[in-house]
Order: sequence, then C-alpha cells, then structure tokens
Amino acid sequence: MLLTSKTPDVSTSQFLGEDRIGVLLLNLGGPETLEDVQPFLYNLFADPAEELRKALCEKNVPAKVYVGMRYWHPFTEEAIEEIKRDGITKLVVLPLYPQFSISTSGSSLRLLESIFREDEYLVNMQHTVIPSWYQREGYIKAMGDLIEKELKKFNRPEEVVIFFSAHGVPLAYVEEAGDPYKAEMEECVDLIMEELEKRNIRNAFTLAYQSRVGPVEWLKPYTDDTIIDLGRKGVKSLLAVPISEHIETLEEIDVEYKELALESGIENWGRVPALGCEPTFISDLADAVIESLPYVGAMAVSNLEARQSLVPLGSVEELLAAYDSQRRELPPLVTVWEWGWTKSAETWNGRAAMLAVLVLLVLEVTTGEGFLHQWGILPLFR
Repeated sequence: MLLTSKTPDVSTSQFLGEDRIGVLLLNLGGPETLEDVQPFLYNLFADPAEELRKALCEKNVPAKVYVGMRYWHPFTEEAIEEIKRDGITKLVVLPLYPQFSISTSGSSLRLLESIFREDEYLVNMQHTVIPSWYQREGYIKAMGDLIEKELKKFNRPEEVVIFFSAHGVPLAYVEEAGDPYKAEMEECVDLIMEELEKRNIRNAFTLAYQSRVGPVEWLKPYTDDTIIDLGRKGVKSLLAVPISEHIETLEEIDVEYKELALESGIENWGRVPALGCEPTFISDLADAVIESLPYVGAMAVSNLEARQSLVPLGSVEELLAAYDSQRRELPPLVTVWEWGWTKSAETWNGRAAMLAVLVLLVLEVTTGEGFLHQWGILPLFR
C-alpha cells in the first residue's frame, strides 16, 4: 500500500512545546581505506542530513539531525553523546534503509537498545522508530523520476528491461528467522512499477539479489545468473536500478555486472543514479518524521509484550520485541560441520581435506617422519 505523503493538518506546536526535537539517522557506514572513501561518506550522509534539517525547519519543526553509523565514524555512540549534550528530549530514530532487515536496521536498533538500557538519560528520553519507509509516496515518486529520466537516454526506451538489483541476505534469515526484507523489497518494486505505469511506462522488469558471500544459500534469483539468463533470452537493453545502494552494490553493478551483461549479449547498458537529495524525497521524509511525533513516548523497559507482528511505529524495544516474538533463533551464516553432497557441504569438506593435507605436509617437513618419508616420496622433491 502506497502511503500518500502530505504535511499533517494538525499543528505540530502541540507536540513541540518546550521539547528539543532530534532525528537520529542510522546506517552501517564503511571503512576509510582509500582517499576517496571519506569524502564519499561525507557526501552520502552529511549532506542529506542537512537537507532533512532544512526541510523540517521549513515545515516549522526546528529539529536537529544526527548521523550514527554502526561500523564507522560517526559511530552511533558518538551521535548519542551529541544528542545528550544538546539536551534532546524527543527523538525520532530513522534508519536509512527503505526496507527493514534484521541485518541492517535490526543490527543498528540492537546496538541502540543496548546503549539506551545503560544510560538513565536515554531510558527516560521519549522516542519512536520509523522502521521502514519504502512505501512512502515521496520515495516512490523520486525513484520513478530517476528511472524515467534514464530510460529516455536509450534509442528505444520501450524495449529496455528494468533490472532492479537489491543487496541479498541469507535465505535462512527470511525462511527461518522471519526477516520481512524480501516481502518489503518485492512490494517496493511493485509500487515503483505502478508509479511508472501511471506515466504510461510499461516496460518489462525483474528483481534479483546481489553481493552474496560464503557457502550458504542467499535470496534468489542471483543478479549474475539473471543477467546471463536475460542475455540468452535475447534482451538487448538493460537498465540497472540499485534498489538498496551503497559502495559495494554500486561497484558491483558499474564494473562486474556491466561487463557480464556485455559478455552475455546485452548491447545497451544503463544504470539509474543512487537516490540522493531529490526534493520530493527529502520533503516526504520530513513529513514522515513529523507524522511520527504524536507517537513519541517513553521506552518501557520491562516485560513488554508485542502488540503485533511488526509495529509501524514504536519504541526501539517495542519494535524488537514485536520482531522477536515472531522469529526463531537466527541461524549461523556459515555451517561448518555439514557433511554430504550439498553445494555448501562440498565446499567445506574440500577445505577440511586441504587443511588436513597441509597439516600432514608440515609434520613431514618439520619432523622428518611420516608416511611420505616411509614411502620415499618426499625426498624426491628436495
């Protein structure tokens, strides 16, 4: 369901009073390993945060906006200390992921929950969480604008296949742990295509998942397999849409998948820019913050029972409790002790065998004893 964005009719003054409003944007972040990574992160996070602050001020909500990242500066802990120094009394937590996943938004919220529980100021601070916003009208329209603009660059726009590529998650997260990511991603793509259809754009489209690692099965179809399959089916024009973009996914799309597409017979390749500070998007994100203000409340810290499977708005603890009530224990990413002829097991069995051979060779060389010496094999290589 598309959430129509509009500035709330009710005056926000009743929610502000003497309160100091803060908005905490959450993301994972990335390592500062190359010279261009630091300015990239600044452009990606600092500028949109500033634009959101301006949009809120224009809507008569003078809020301060903070950025807290899970794995790099500014860390979530650093953002929280700044929030405390500024005396924020009401906080809206907004993960910068359109779709909710336990591996992204969930990870950031888990950290935030642990920080809240250890600090008396934070326990008593009123707050709420916007867990996902992929269905917001501003986001959908902004994505539609980006896609429509790129389609016009093709000689025959109507023949272009729109290729949504999302970052994958292990299949077990969805099937065993109840992660809503796949369902929200599919609904998001459907909403974007519905928006394009309103503009008389009825191109064929598909959704695939990229960036899988390790021996376990991830969400399918895989991006690389899908590109090869489209080439075999005679598709000549492909427009890639990074629907959960960051450094990793964009690099894969721009380099690896583009090369694979051209090798697979696709002649015309395009890529939609990552969503940035499009006014429609930022304005609607500000509306989402304003709409959440009536739901800001103190976090209950004891024996909270989830009200529904996934609350659209609630405290950090409410949201996580609602999710935890619906899931079993999160399965491990890597199953080492798996024997048999499955693809995963075959990989690890082979690695175990190689490790055993290496151990035997080290013993042969260091001790001068062992079955290779006894058979007269090892001396031949000296």
